Amino acid sequence: MNSPLEFALPANESSGIGNVILKPESEHLIPGVQIIPFPLWPDDRGYFLEVARIGQGGVSAFPPESTQISAALSFPGTIKAFHIHRVQTDYWSPASGMFQVALVDLRPDSPAFGRRNTLYVGALRPWQILIPPGVAHGYKVISQEPGMLVYVTDHTYNPADEGRIPHDEPGIHYDWNLQHQ
Repeated sequence: MNSPLEFALPANESSGIGNVILKPESEHLIPGVQIIPFPLWPDDRGYFLEVARIGQGGVSAFPPESTQISAALSFPGTIKAFHIHRVQTDYWSPASGMFQVALVDLRPDSPAFGRRNTLYVGALRPWQILIPPGVAHGYKVISQEPGMLVYVTDHTYNPADEGRIPHDEPGIHYDWNLQHQ
């Protein structure tokens, strides 16, 4: 296993949401983060989406022996932030609802250290998000219905790898409030 990644909190003095990412190849996307648009196959019964194929696509480097697939249902207005990993990579697939996803680069040696990204993803923008170690991540459910996030990780859950940072951490200074009032 690789040596643990170091991370630090920036000193963001102004509140905000950083760069809103509107296309997968955005020049403002935090290095190492990948966005993979995925198709939905709707019919008169609902819709089908494929989360991942082990060994292919965004999870191609995930080892089968330690890959974990999980899901979280969150009610409207719920904020789950921030998480950060030293070793683990996350691959998020919003299966229903809409999410405001917040990403913050906390890798001190990164050229984007301290950069904040916001992605609006889910039913109206079906994107999968690959989140590397050292990038803090969290979300707020912004739809009127619950949001279902299915996520694949390249390591099984290890509490020693997961760091928690309060959603209102002053060093990150992320603004979870409604932006377009």
